[in-house]
Amino acid sequence: MKKLFNYINDEVLVKAANLNMANLSLRIIAGILISKFIAIYIGPQGMAFIGNLRNFLSAIQSLAISGLYKGVVKFVNEFKDNAVELTKTLSTVFYFGFFSSVFLAFVCYFNAGFINDIIFSSNYNYIYVIETLALVLPFYALNMFAFSIMNGFSKHKFLLLINILSQILGLLVTLILIYQENIDGALLAVVITPALNLLITIVGIAFRKSLVSSIKITQVSLSILNKLSPYMIMALVSAIALPIVMIIIRNYLIDEVGIKSAGYWTAMTRVSDYYLMFINSLMALYILPRFSEINSKTAFRKEVFSFYKTIMPVFLVLLLIIYLSRSLLVNLLFTEDFKPVEDLFGYQILGDIARVLSMVIAYQFLAKKMFAHFLILEVFLFVVMFFSSIYLIDEFGLKGAVMGHCLSYFMYFGIILLLFSSSLFGVITEEGLDN
Repeated sequence: MKKLFNYINDEVLVKAANLNMANLSLRIIAGILISKFIAIYIGPQGMAFIGNLRNFLSAIQSLAISGLYKGVVKFVNEFKDNAVELTKTLSTVFYFGFFSSVFLAFVCYFNAGFINDIIFSSNYNYIYVIETLALVLPFYALNMFAFSIMNGFSKHKFLLLINILSQILGLLVTLILIYQENIDGALLAVVITPALNLLITIVGIAFRKSLVSSIKITQVSLSILNKLSPYMIMALVSAIALPIVMIIIRNYLIDEVGIKSAGYWTAMTRVSDYYLMFINSLMALYILPRFSEINSKTAFRKEVFSFYKTIMPVFLVLLLIIYLSRSLLVNLLFTEDFKPVEDLFGYQILGDIARVLSMVIAYQFLAKKMFAHFLILEVFLFVVMFFSSIYLIDEFGLKGAVMGHCLSYFMYFGIILLLFSSSLFGVITEEGLDN
């Protein structure tokens, strides 16, 4: 435990303060302002549509970059002193991402009507929003490519500055569009603000001009693609399945309970995203790097329970404060029209507690490259979330959506505990010290 405290004091909090806290705080402030503008100028219906569009955009962006760039960060960092392997990696990822993003852009553009009916229903015509999304999709892939290179080279200060500037620019554009065009402006803002991060690409290219000349189609390597494939599959399953499930649940709420209820549920998920940002950042900074170094069940058990004993109590107190002040929060973040959101906090928070408890242990899948276990559990989670939410919505209406979220993550946590029961609770022999 002392080691964890020392690490957090010496490394995690310093890094978070220097590299993440400013960006995270700005993201939360921007999210609060945008949520307030949506609530004032558009209302629950607009919140529901924006939620569907965000989920679709998240899924299509992940497809556009083929889930490659998380693996790119690792490989660029590994090969940054090996010019031959670095060239192969950058060339493979660039061309694979470029062609996949252009292909998806064509698919979206020429099927905009069909996609519109899925996201907004046939009663609303926002085809031009989907067409705009298709046009800017390749820019997003290019941005992520440059972002990954700089991340791989550990250019964190550059990334932080660019992210902050992009957040400010995106916030201003979003607020202006919502104020002037209401729902149309909000939807356009969702699809064009990622493209505004073109600044990332410009700075990245300017900073690493020598890398541009090394990106050649003749250097595309199938072996590199094969090494990246586990990261691709894992990223794609997580990044696509959850948004699709969210869209299905939201559309079911619209059809069975009403579009306002779908907006209330979307508002609740936005609040959840805000308070989970900090804990996710902390786990990414500490848990994954630490688990990668662990080679014994004893050390794994020690790290998991140390996190539970030190970080979780603080997180639980924060969630308790959020729950007790939910009425004030709803008025602050939204408007009086969103008062039904107050009834959703209980199950959402319980589900998020189980989610965080699970994630701490599940990081072991990533650290130890247990790809099959990760994929099977992720698919299980999304299937349970889908069926439980649909069933509970039929039984309890709007509250059923957050009940499904809660049930899904508690079942997920239960299975995680079963899988790692010997490491966490079993008697560890001398052999276990090296496993």
